[in-house]
Amino acid sequence: MTQDLDTTFAALADPTRRAILAMLLEDDMAVTDVAEPFQMSLAAISKHLGVLSAAGLISQEKRGRVKWCKLEPDALRSAAVWMQGFGQIGGIDLDAFEAFLNQQLQTGPDVKKAVRSDDQDGPYS
Repeated sequence: MTQDLDTTFAALADPTRRAILAMLLEDDMAVTDVAEPFQMSLAAISKHLGVLSAAGLISQEKRGRVKWCKLEPDALRSAAVWMQGFGQIGGIDLDAFEAFLNQQLQTGPDVKKAVRSDDQDGPYS
């Protein structure tokens, strides 16, 4: 299970991959459609999709000449269970998660996150 969690969290660590997941919330997408909003090569997007696929967060299927990507929503279940073990995180609110992913999609994958004003001294100050 630790290996699965490591793979899941590593996949979620990249903002481009999180943006891809947000895009796939709407519907299945062809790889070329996934790549369209990003300013990177199709090969780079394919590598990101490979990481997401290896983590089980998406599945890929070839339909004719086109490779399609599909979100696998149950793939985050083990990560959610692990986080709930700390007691500080309640049940995963999938609507809030969807809103977060949509916000990430709207701000774009290349936008840096601003540091929250209440977190300037770090999490342990």
